Amino acid sequence: MASQTDIPPSSQDAAERPIRERYEEVKARIAAAAQKSGRRESDIVLVAVTKTASMDQIRELIGFGQLDLGENRVQQLQQRAAQIDEYLTRRRDMPSSSASKLPQQVRWHMIGSLQRNKIKKTIELVRLIHSVDNLRLAEDLQLAAEKREKPVEVLIEVNVAEESSKHGIAPAAARHLVDMIDTMLSLKPRGMMVMAPNTSDRDVLKRTFTRARELFDEIKRAGFGGDRFDILSMGMTNDYEVAIECGSNMVRVGSAIFGKPAIEESTDDD
Repeated sequence: MASQTDIPPSSQDAAERPIRERYEEVKARIAAAAQKSGRRESDIVLVAVTKTASMDQIRELIGFGQLDLGENRVQQLQQRAAQIDEYLTRRRDMPSSSASKLPQQVRWHMIGSLQRNKIKKTIELVRLIHSVDNLRLAEDLQLAAEKREKPVEVLIEVNVAEESSKHGIAPAAARHLVDMIDTMLSLKPRGMMVMAPNTSDRDVLKRTFTRARELFDEIKRAGFGGDRFDILSMGMTNDYEVAIECGSNMVRVGSAIFGKPAIEESTDDD
């Protein structure tokens, strides 16, 4: 029988409980999974995926200290980034103790597929792009980022499961893509992003995540990306604990914190 920490709460249960309780449960599960892999909770970055969240929920989560937020659509990212920036600016001007505890800003992550015509808007808003899976997209990002003072940091999305329904470069080509991006002055390859098959079979998940970790380590040992090639983003609501146990140091969790929408959307991350 699976242990309690192996079973994410149901979407119905998650939707009915206070967001603080759901958030603290996710963090506790991350801590337990990190301990199993010989690490600490602080070694794992939680990206809260906000696509199903209300603005009130996002503001509440920021108040708990959650700084890394992820979106998979550029239009929603723009809207929410602007609203949160306005909220933080307004609250900083208030002479209350709660306002003084809020951060200066949050860190947005672009976790969905990025269309080339939306690159310029995206790079001005995000801390990290998780979904670079081909050289043409990397070249377009490089061109758009040339006038920036800081390079754009990206993850290489790798289709380790080699499923036709998923985005991502083939594992055999990942090393070459990292090498090409590493030559671009305005891009910085920071690591890999991986999605597992949509299954509850723990053995299948472990095989996928273990293969991804091996590929990540292989690229890192080869020196591509340099010392800052250090992020392995894998694990979502239904499998983040297994991913952490297999070596992930960044997880993307949405519905376990915010609950699922009434009508399911097709998406790469939750």
